[in-house]
Amino acid sequence: MNQVVTEPANNPTRTRWRDALRVYREPASLRMLLLGFSAGLPLLLVFGTLSFWLREAGVNRSTIGHLSWVGLAYGFKWLWSPLVDRLPIPVLTRLLGRRRSWLLLSQAVIMLALVGMATTDPRLSVTPIVWAALAVAFASATQDIALDAYRIESASVQRQAALAATYQTGYRLAMIWAGAGVLWIAARSEVANLASYQPGAWQTAYLVMAASMLLGIGTVLAAPEPARRAIAPAKNLAEWLQAALVAPFSDFIGRYRWQAVLILALIALYRISDVVMGIMANPFYVDMGYSKDEVAAVTKVYGVVMTLVGAFVGGALGMRFGVMRILMLGAVLSASSNLLFAWLAGHGHDVGALIFVISADNLSSGIASAAFIAYLSGLTNVRYSATQYALFSSLMLLLPKFLAGFSGEVVDAFGYAWFFVATALLGVPVLLLIGLALRHAGPTQDAAPAASDLD
Repeated sequence: MNQVVTEPANNPTRTRWRDALRVYREPASLRMLLLGFSAGLPLLLVFGTLSFWLREAGVNRSTIGHLSWVGLAYGFKWLWSPLVDRLPIPVLTRLLGRRRSWLLLSQAVIMLALVGMATTDPRLSVTPIVWAALAVAFASATQDIALDAYRIESASVQRQAALAATYQTGYRLAMIWAGAGVLWIAARSEVANLASYQPGAWQTAYLVMAASMLLGIGTVLAAPEPARRAIAPAKNLAEWLQAALVAPFSDFIGRYRWQAVLILALIALYRISDVVMGIMANPFYVDMGYSKDEVAAVTKVYGVVMTLVGAFVGGALGMRFGVMRILMLGAVLSASSNLLFAWLAGHGHDVGALIFVISADNLSSGIASAAFIAYLSGLTNVRYSATQYALFSSLMLLLPKFLAGFSGEVVDAFGYAWFFVATALLGVPVLLLIGLALRHAGPTQDAAPAASDLD
Protein backbone atom coordinates (compact mmCIF):
# COMPACT_ATOMS: atom_id res chain seq x y z
CA MET A 1 0.00 0.00 0.00
CA ASN A 2 1.18 3.47 -0.80
CA GLN A 3 1.06 6.85 0.84
CA VAL A 4 0.50 9.92 -1.30
CA VAL A 5 1.44 13.41 -0.23
CA THR A 6 -1.43 15.50 -1.44
CA GLU A 7 -4.98 15.88 -0.20
CA PRO A 8 -8.29 16.62 -1.92
CA ALA A 9 -8.78 20.21 -2.99
CA ASN A 10 -11.98 20.67 -0.94
CA ASN A 11 -11.01 18.54 2.12
CA PRO A 12 -14.67 17.80 3.03
CA THR A 13 -13.98 15.78 6.21
CA ARG A 14 -12.11 18.47 8.13
CA THR A 15 -10.83 17.42 11.56
CA ARG A 16 -12.30 19.20 14.59
CA TRP A 17 -9.88 21.34 16.61
CA ARG A 18 -10.44 19.22 19.76
CA ASP A 19 -9.57 16.00 17.94
CA ALA A 20 -6.60 17.62 16.22
CA LEU A 21 -5.10 18.66 19.56
CA ARG A 22 -5.93 15.45 21.47
CA VAL A 23 -3.43 13.49 19.37
CA TYR A 24 -0.57 15.17 21.24
CA ARG A 25 -1.43 13.14 24.35
CA GLU A 26 -1.23 9.75 22.64
CA PRO A 27 1.66 7.41 23.56
CA ALA A 28 3.28 7.57 20.12
CA SER A 29 3.41 11.37 20.33
CA LEU A 30 5.00 11.29 23.79
CA ARG A 31 7.61 8.76 22.66
CA MET A 32 8.41 10.89 19.66
CA LEU A 33 8.97 13.86 21.97
CA LEU A 34 11.79 12.00 23.74
CA LEU A 35 13.28 10.50 20.60
CA GLY A 36 13.18 13.91 18.96
CA PHE A 37 15.41 15.16 21.78
CA SER A 38 17.95 12.47 20.94
CA ALA A 39 17.85 13.44 17.27
CA GLY A 40 18.16 17.17 17.89
CA LEU A 41 21.08 17.09 20.33
CA PRO A 42 23.97 16.36 17.87
CA LEU A 43 23.03 18.89 15.17
CA LEU A 44 24.07 22.14 16.82
CA LEU A 45 27.10 20.49 18.40
CA VAL A 46 28.64 20.02 14.94
CA PHE A 47 27.15 23.14 13.30
CA GLY A 48 25.78 26.15 15.17
CA THR A 49 27.39 25.80 18.58
CA LEU A 50 30.59 24.51 17.01
CA SER A 51 30.78 27.60 14.80
CA PHE A 52 30.52 29.80 17.92
CA TRP A 53 33.34 27.80 19.53
CA LEU A 54 35.51 27.99 16.40
CA ARG A 55 34.96 31.73 15.95
CA GLU A 56 35.83 32.40 19.60
CA ALA A 57 38.99 30.30 19.11
CA GLY A 58 40.00 32.62 16.26
CA VAL A 59 39.15 30.38 13.30
CA ASN A 60 38.33 32.53 10.24
CA ARG A 61 34.85 32.69 8.71
CA SER A 62 35.82 31.00 5.44
CA THR A 63 37.15 27.97 7.31
CA ILE A 64 34.00 27.85 9.45
CA GLY A 65 31.89 27.92 6.29
CA HIS A 66 33.90 25.11 4.70
CA LEU A 67 33.67 23.03 7.88
CA SER A 68 29.89 23.11 7.49
CA TRP A 69 30.41 20.53 4.72
CA VAL A 70 30.58 18.02 7.55
CA GLY A 71 26.81 18.28 7.26
CA LEU A 72 26.91 16.68 3.83
CA ALA A 73 26.84 13.40 5.74
CA TYR A 74 23.12 14.11 6.16
CA GLY A 75 22.86 14.77 2.43
CA PHE A 76 24.26 11.36 1.48
CA LYS A 77 22.61 9.21 4.12
CA TRP A 78 20.42 7.61 1.48
CA LEU A 79 23.52 5.69 0.37
CA TRP A 80 23.54 3.54 3.50
CA SER A 81 19.83 3.80 4.35
CA PRO A 82 19.10 0.43 2.65
CA LEU A 83 21.44 -1.19 5.18
CA VAL A 84 19.54 0.42 8.05
CA ASP A 85 16.26 -0.63 6.44
CA ARG A 86 17.16 -4.30 5.94
CA LEU A 87 20.44 -5.34 7.54
CA PRO A 88 20.20 -6.84 11.06
CA ILE A 89 22.81 -6.03 13.70
CA PRO A 90 24.13 -9.18 15.39
CA VAL A 91 22.55 -9.76 18.82
CA LEU A 92 21.03 -6.25 19.03
CA THR A 93 18.41 -6.79 16.33
CA ARG A 94 17.34 -10.09 17.90
CA LEU A 95 16.92 -8.38 21.29
CA LEU A 96 15.46 -5.01 20.26
CA GLY A 97 14.17 -5.28 16.70
CA ARG A 98 15.39 -3.68 13.48
CA ARG A 99 14.53 -0.04 14.23
CA ARG A 100 15.56 0.12 17.88
CA SER A 101 18.84 -1.75 17.35
CA TRP A 102 20.02 0.78 14.77
CA LEU A 103 18.86 3.63 17.00
CA LEU A 104 20.83 2.31 19.96
CA LEU A 105 24.01 1.72 17.95
CA SER A 106 23.99 5.19 16.40
CA GLN A 107 23.32 6.87 19.76
CA ALA A 108 26.29 5.09 21.34
CA VAL A 109 28.60 6.26 18.54
CA ILE A 110 27.33 9.85 18.90
CA MET A 111 28.12 9.79 22.60
CA LEU A 112 31.67 8.52 22.05
CA ALA A 113 32.35 11.00 19.22
CA LEU A 114 31.17 13.92 21.37
CA VAL A 115 33.67 12.84 24.00
CA GLY A 116 36.28 12.94 21.21
CA MET A 117 35.29 16.51 20.31
CA ALA A 118 35.57 17.52 23.96
CA THR A 119 39.21 16.42 24.07
CA THR A 120 40.30 18.63 21.15
CA ASP A 121 41.30 22.31 20.93
CA PRO A 122 40.63 23.91 17.51
CA ARG A 123 43.10 26.70 18.26
CA LEU A 124 45.92 24.13 18.20
CA SER A 125 44.62 22.11 15.25
CA VAL A 126 41.29 21.97 13.45
CA THR A 127 41.87 18.47 12.00
CA PRO A 128 41.02 16.38 15.11
CA ILE A 129 37.77 18.20 15.71
CA VAL A 130 36.82 17.74 12.06
CA TRP A 131 37.22 13.95 12.31
CA ALA A 132 35.25 13.81 15.57
CA ALA A 133 32.53 16.04 14.08
CA LEU A 134 32.35 13.77 11.03
CA ALA A 135 31.78 10.77 13.29
CA VAL A 136 28.98 12.63 15.10
CA ALA A 137 27.41 13.65 11.79
CA PHE A 138 27.47 10.15 10.26
CA ALA A 139 26.11 8.53 13.42
CA SER A 140 23.47 11.26 13.77
CA ALA A 141 22.42 10.77 10.13
CA THR A 142 22.11 7.03 10.79
CA GLN A 143 19.98 7.74 13.86
CA ASP A 144 17.75 9.95 11.69
CA ILE A 145 17.27 7.14 9.16
CA ALA A 146 16.14 4.68 11.81
CA LEU A 147 14.06 7.23 13.71
CA ASP A 148 12.21 8.48 10.64
CA ALA A 149 11.32 4.89 9.76
CA TYR A 150 10.24 4.24 13.36
CA ARG A 151 7.97 7.31 13.29
CA ILE A 152 6.40 6.51 9.93
CA GLU A 153 5.71 2.90 10.95
CA SER A 154 4.19 3.89 14.30
CA ALA A 155 1.15 5.92 13.21
CA SER A 156 -1.39 6.56 10.48
CA VAL A 157 -0.77 9.21 7.84
CA GLN A 158 -3.39 11.49 9.44
CA ARG A 159 -1.30 11.58 12.61
CA GLN A 160 2.05 12.22 10.93
CA ALA A 161 1.67 16.01 11.23
CA ALA A 162 1.12 15.66 14.98
CA LEU A 163 4.04 13.25 15.34
CA ALA A 164 6.13 15.70 13.33
CA ALA A 165 5.16 18.46 15.77
CA THR A 166 6.05 16.44 18.88
CA TYR A 167 9.26 15.27 17.20
CA GLN A 168 10.09 18.91 16.49
CA THR A 169 9.31 19.80 20.10
CA GLY A 170 11.78 17.26 21.43
CA TYR A 171 14.22 18.26 18.71
CA ARG A 172 14.01 21.95 19.63
CA LEU A 173 14.25 21.26 23.35
CA ALA A 174 17.48 19.42 22.59
CA MET A 175 18.62 22.43 20.59
CA ILE A 176 18.03 24.64 23.63
CA TRP A 177 20.25 22.31 25.60
CA ALA A 178 22.84 21.94 22.81
CA GLY A 179 22.77 25.69 22.15
CA ALA A 180 21.98 27.69 25.26
CA GLY A 181 23.01 24.84 27.55
CA VAL A 182 26.48 24.57 26.02
CA LEU A 183 27.03 28.33 26.09
CA TRP A 184 25.75 28.58 29.66
CA ILE A 185 27.96 25.69 30.86
CA ALA A 186 30.99 27.04 29.01
CA ALA A 187 30.47 30.54 30.40
CA ARG A 188 30.12 29.21 33.97
CA SER A 189 33.17 26.96 33.55
CA GLU A 190 35.48 29.85 32.64
CA VAL A 191 38.02 31.10 35.15
CA ALA A 192 37.62 34.80 35.93
CA ASN A 193 40.27 37.30 34.80
CA LEU A 194 41.69 34.96 32.14
CA ALA A 195 41.50 35.16 28.36
CA SER A 196 38.02 35.12 26.81
CA TYR A 197 38.80 31.83 25.04
CA GLN A 198 39.33 28.96 27.48
CA PRO A 199 39.35 25.46 25.90
CA GLY A 200 38.70 23.75 29.24
CA ALA A 201 35.31 25.44 29.48
CA TRP A 202 34.27 24.04 26.10
CA GLN A 203 35.59 20.61 27.09
CA THR A 204 33.32 20.55 30.13
CA ALA A 205 30.32 21.65 28.09
CA TYR A 206 30.80 18.98 25.42
CA LEU A 207 31.29 16.21 28.00
CA VAL A 208 27.93 17.17 29.53
CA MET A 209 26.37 16.98 26.05
CA ALA A 210 27.82 13.49 25.55
CA ALA A 211 26.22 12.35 28.82
CA SER A 212 22.90 13.85 27.68
CA MET A 213 22.62 11.18 24.98
CA LEU A 214 21.72 8.76 27.77
CA LEU A 215 18.15 10.12 27.62
CA GLY A 216 17.78 8.89 24.05
CA ILE A 217 19.37 5.55 24.86
CA GLY A 218 16.97 5.04 27.77
CA THR A 219 13.98 5.93 25.58
CA VAL A 220 14.99 3.41 22.91
CA LEU A 221 15.33 0.67 25.50
CA ALA A 222 11.88 1.44 26.94
CA ALA A 223 9.99 2.10 23.67
CA PRO A 224 8.16 -0.68 21.79
CA GLU A 225 9.33 -1.84 18.39
CA PRO A 226 6.83 -1.17 15.55
CA ALA A 227 5.02 -4.20 14.16
CA ARG A 228 7.56 -6.44 12.50
CA ARG A 229 7.46 -6.44 8.72
CA ALA A 230 8.40 -9.78 7.25
CA ILE A 231 11.22 -9.61 4.70
CA ALA A 232 11.76 -12.60 2.48
CA PRO A 233 15.41 -13.69 2.53
CA ALA A 234 17.31 -12.92 -0.68
CA LYS A 235 18.54 -15.89 -2.69
CA ASN A 236 21.68 -14.11 -3.84
CA LEU A 237 23.47 -10.73 -3.77
CA ALA A 238 21.77 -9.49 -6.94
CA GLU A 239 18.33 -10.16 -5.48
CA TRP A 240 19.29 -8.42 -2.22
CA LEU A 241 20.54 -5.36 -4.09
CA GLN A 242 17.35 -5.27 -6.15
CA ALA A 243 15.16 -5.34 -3.04
CA ALA A 244 17.32 -3.02 -0.92
CA LEU A 245 18.53 -0.43 -3.42
CA VAL A 246 16.51 -0.50 -6.63
CA ALA A 247 12.98 -1.27 -5.42
CA PRO A 248 12.55 1.73 -3.06
CA PHE A 249 13.50 4.20 -5.79
CA SER A 250 11.63 2.48 -8.62
CA ASP A 251 8.55 2.36 -6.36
CA PHE A 252 8.64 6.13 -5.92
CA ILE A 253 9.12 6.81 -9.64
CA GLY A 254 6.39 4.30 -10.50
CA ARG A 255 3.87 5.97 -8.19
CA TYR A 256 4.49 9.58 -9.19
CA ARG A 257 5.94 9.28 -12.73
CA TRP A 258 6.55 12.75 -14.24
CA GLN A 259 5.46 14.45 -11.02
CA ALA A 260 8.46 12.83 -9.29
CA VAL A 261 10.70 15.50 -10.84
CA LEU A 262 8.53 18.28 -9.42
CA ILE A 263 8.41 16.64 -5.99
CA LEU A 264 12.17 16.06 -5.85
CA ALA A 265 12.87 19.65 -6.93
CA LEU A 266 10.58 20.94 -4.18
CA ILE A 267 12.28 18.76 -1.57
CA ALA A 268 15.73 19.88 -2.73
CA LEU A 269 14.91 23.59 -2.38
CA TYR A 270 12.32 23.89 0.40
CA ARG A 271 14.72 24.64 3.29
CA ILE A 272 17.44 26.35 1.25
CA SER A 273 16.88 29.83 2.74
CA ASP A 274 17.15 28.62 6.33
CA VAL A 275 20.07 26.23 5.87
CA VAL A 276 22.31 28.58 3.88
CA MET A 277 21.66 31.45 6.29
CA GLY A 278 22.03 29.33 9.43
CA ILE A 279 25.75 28.60 9.10
CA MET A 280 26.67 32.28 9.50
CA ALA A 281 24.17 33.03 12.28
CA ASN A 282 26.50 32.36 15.22
CA PRO A 283 29.54 34.08 13.64
CA PHE A 284 27.17 37.02 13.03
CA TYR A 285 26.25 37.16 16.72
CA VAL A 286 29.92 37.03 17.74
CA ASP A 287 30.89 39.76 15.27
CA MET A 288 27.94 41.92 16.42
CA GLY A 289 29.28 41.81 19.97
CA TYR A 290 26.62 39.63 21.61
CA SER A 291 27.89 37.72 24.65
CA LYS A 292 27.46 34.00 25.32
CA ASP A 293 24.73 34.74 27.86
CA GLU A 294 22.84 37.02 25.45
CA VAL A 295 22.98 34.47 22.63
CA ALA A 296 22.01 31.66 25.01
CA ALA A 297 19.04 33.57 26.44
CA VAL A 298 17.67 34.98 23.20
CA THR A 299 18.53 32.66 20.33
CA LYS A 300 18.85 29.33 22.12
CA VAL A 301 16.04 29.60 24.67
CA TYR A 302 13.54 32.31 23.73
CA GLY A 303 13.93 31.60 20.01
CA VAL A 304 13.57 27.85 20.40
CA VAL A 305 10.41 28.30 22.47
CA MET A 306 8.98 30.25 19.54
CA THR A 307 9.96 27.35 17.27
CA LEU A 308 8.01 24.98 19.49
CA VAL A 309 4.99 27.24 19.25
CA GLY A 310 5.40 27.28 15.48
CA ALA A 311 5.72 23.48 15.35
CA PHE A 312 2.49 22.93 17.29
CA VAL A 313 0.69 25.58 15.25
CA GLY A 314 1.98 24.02 12.04
CA GLY A 315 0.95 20.51 13.13
CA ALA A 316 -2.56 21.59 14.11
CA LEU A 317 -3.01 23.71 10.96
CA GLY A 318 -1.76 20.83 8.82
CA MET A 319 -4.38 18.46 10.28
CA ARG A 320 -7.17 21.02 9.85
CA PHE A 321 -6.38 22.63 6.49
CA GLY A 322 -4.09 20.14 4.78
CA VAL A 323 -0.31 19.87 4.58
CA MET A 324 0.18 21.55 1.19
CA ARG A 325 -1.44 24.84 2.20
CA ILE A 326 0.67 25.06 5.35
CA LEU A 327 3.73 24.10 3.31
CA MET A 328 3.17 27.25 1.24
CA LEU A 329 2.65 29.37 4.35
CA GLY A 330 5.88 28.06 5.87
CA ALA A 331 7.86 28.80 2.72
CA VAL A 332 6.64 32.41 2.60
CA LEU A 333 7.38 33.02 6.26
CA SER A 334 10.82 31.37 6.21
CA ALA A 335 12.12 33.38 3.27
CA SER A 336 10.64 36.65 4.56
CA SER A 337 12.14 36.29 8.04
CA ASN A 338 15.68 36.32 6.59
CA LEU A 339 15.11 39.94 5.60
CA LEU A 340 14.81 40.77 9.29
CA PHE A 341 18.40 39.62 9.79
CA ALA A 342 19.48 42.04 7.07
CA TRP A 343 17.75 44.81 9.03
CA LEU A 344 19.43 43.66 12.25
CA ALA A 345 22.87 43.76 10.58
CA GLY A 346 22.47 47.51 10.11
CA HIS A 347 20.79 48.10 13.44
CA GLY A 348 23.77 47.32 15.67
CA HIS A 349 23.97 45.60 19.04
CA ASP A 350 20.41 45.67 20.41
CA VAL A 351 19.05 42.79 22.51
CA GLY A 352 15.46 43.96 22.05
CA ALA A 353 15.82 43.92 18.27
CA LEU A 354 17.48 40.50 18.45
CA ILE A 355 14.51 39.13 20.42
CA PHE A 356 12.08 40.42 17.77
CA VAL A 357 14.06 38.99 14.84
CA ILE A 358 14.68 35.63 16.48
CA SER A 359 11.02 35.30 17.50
CA ALA A 360 9.76 35.88 13.97
CA ASP A 361 12.39 33.64 12.40
CA ASN A 362 11.88 30.71 14.75
CA LEU A 363 8.08 30.88 14.63
CA SER A 364 8.31 30.69 10.84
CA SER A 365 10.81 27.83 11.01
CA GLY A 366 8.59 25.81 13.34
CA ILE A 367 5.56 26.09 11.05
CA ALA A 368 7.62 25.21 7.98
CA SER A 369 9.35 22.25 9.63
CA ALA A 370 6.17 20.60 10.91
CA ALA A 371 4.51 20.93 7.50
CA PHE A 372 7.57 19.70 5.63
CA ILE A 373 8.09 16.60 7.79
CA ALA A 374 4.44 15.67 7.30
CA TYR A 375 4.85 16.25 3.55
CA LEU A 376 7.85 13.92 3.36
CA SER A 377 6.11 11.30 5.50
CA GLY A 378 3.15 11.28 3.15
CA LEU A 379 5.41 10.57 0.19
CA THR A 380 6.80 7.43 1.78
CA ASN A 381 5.70 3.87 1.07
CA VAL A 382 5.71 2.04 4.40
CA ARG A 383 7.43 -0.98 2.77
CA TYR A 384 10.54 1.17 2.16
CA SER A 385 10.11 3.76 4.90
CA ALA A 386 13.77 4.06 5.99
CA THR A 387 15.26 4.18 2.49
CA GLN A 388 12.71 6.48 0.88
CA TYR A 389 12.54 8.94 3.76
CA ALA A 390 16.35 9.01 3.91
CA LEU A 391 16.40 9.85 0.20
CA PHE A 392 13.94 12.70 0.68
CA SER A 393 15.58 14.17 3.78
CA SER A 394 19.05 13.79 2.23
CA LEU A 395 17.95 15.62 -0.89
CA MET A 396 16.55 18.36 1.34
CA LEU A 397 20.03 19.09 2.70
CA LEU A 398 22.39 18.27 -0.16
CA LEU A 399 22.26 21.49 -2.22
CA PRO A 400 21.69 23.86 0.75
CA LYS A 401 24.63 22.40 2.71
CA PHE A 402 26.89 22.61 -0.34
CA LEU A 403 26.01 26.28 -0.92
CA ALA A 404 26.34 27.02 2.80
CA GLY A 405 29.98 26.00 2.62
CA PHE A 406 30.66 29.22 0.68
CA SER A 407 28.66 31.44 3.04
CA GLY A 408 31.73 32.73 4.90
CA GLU A 409 33.33 33.87 1.66
CA VAL A 410 30.11 35.64 0.60
CA VAL A 411 29.96 37.49 3.93
CA ASP A 412 33.63 38.47 3.62
CA ALA A 413 32.99 39.85 0.13
CA PHE A 414 29.60 41.58 0.52
CA GLY A 415 28.84 41.84 4.23
CA TYR A 416 26.15 40.28 6.39
CA ALA A 417 23.22 42.43 5.20
CA TRP A 418 23.53 41.52 1.52
CA PHE A 419 24.14 37.90 2.43
CA PHE A 420 20.84 37.71 4.35
CA VAL A 421 18.95 39.40 1.49
CA ALA A 422 20.39 36.86 -0.95
CA THR A 423 19.27 33.94 1.24
CA ALA A 424 15.72 35.35 1.30
CA LEU A 425 15.67 35.50 -2.52
CA LEU A 426 16.65 31.82 -2.63
CA GLY A 427 13.14 31.07 -1.35
CA VAL A 428 11.34 32.49 -4.41
CA PRO A 429 11.66 29.32 -6.58
CA VAL A 430 10.22 27.30 -3.69
CA LEU A 431 6.96 29.25 -3.87
CA LEU A 432 6.67 28.51 -7.58
CA LEU A 433 7.24 24.79 -7.03
CA ILE A 434 4.61 24.57 -4.29
CA GLY A 435 2.16 26.38 -6.56
CA LEU A 436 2.75 23.76 -9.25
CA ALA A 437 2.40 20.94 -6.71
CA LEU A 438 -0.93 22.35 -5.52
CA ARG A 439 -2.24 22.40 -9.10
CA HIS A 440 -1.53 18.69 -9.45
CA ALA A 441 -2.81 17.59 -6.03
CA GLY A 442 -4.41 14.15 -6.01
CA PRO A 443 -6.52 12.16 -3.52
CA THR A 444 -4.96 10.97 -0.28
CA GLN A 445 -4.40 7.21 0.13
CA ASP A 446 -3.68 6.17 3.71
CA ALA A 447 -1.32 3.24 3.82
CA ALA A 448 0.18 3.70 7.28
CA PRO A 449 -0.67 1.62 10.36
CA ALA A 450 -4.10 2.13 11.87
CA ALA A 451 -4.66 4.70 14.58
CA SER A 452 -4.97 1.91 17.14
CA ASP A 453 -1.27 1.20 16.67
CA LEU A 454 -0.55 4.41 18.55
CA ASP A 455 -1.54 2.93 21.90
